[in-house]
Amino acid sequence: MTDQRLQSLYDEIGEDKINQLVDAFYPKVYDDPVLSPLFKGDINEIKRKQKMFLTQFLGGPALYSEEFGPPAMKHRHLRFEITQKRAESWLRCMGEAFEEVEISELPAGKFFYQRLKQVAAIMVNTEQ
Repeated sequence: MTDQRLQSLYDEIGEDKINQLVDAFYPKVYDDPVLSPLFKGDINEIKRKQKMFLTQFLGGPALYSEEFGPPAMKHRHLRFEITQKRAESWLRCMGEAFEEVEISELPAGKFFYQRLKQVAAIMVNTEQ
């Protein structure tokens, strides 16, 4: 897809849905025994950063970069052991959150989820 398509994802999904998605996603992550060991600290700060990142990821304002610099998510996550199993659990939780907030039925939502599948695959940095 072109950058123009990416720009429209934020407009199609919107800030409210992004916020709902993140709010639905993190309780699932914290309840997942495979993922929860990776998530320490203030859940509200983690959610704030994720909302900023997803806004930028979908072509909205560069909120994450303005505060933290370039996302470089693979580099930022190197200190965590991300296995294939953890990537799959992360995607499952995200898929459930997509369903819960009704993003998965949107054409933009389907493309968004496909992009997240690509991100999850490149984040794996540890063998099972």
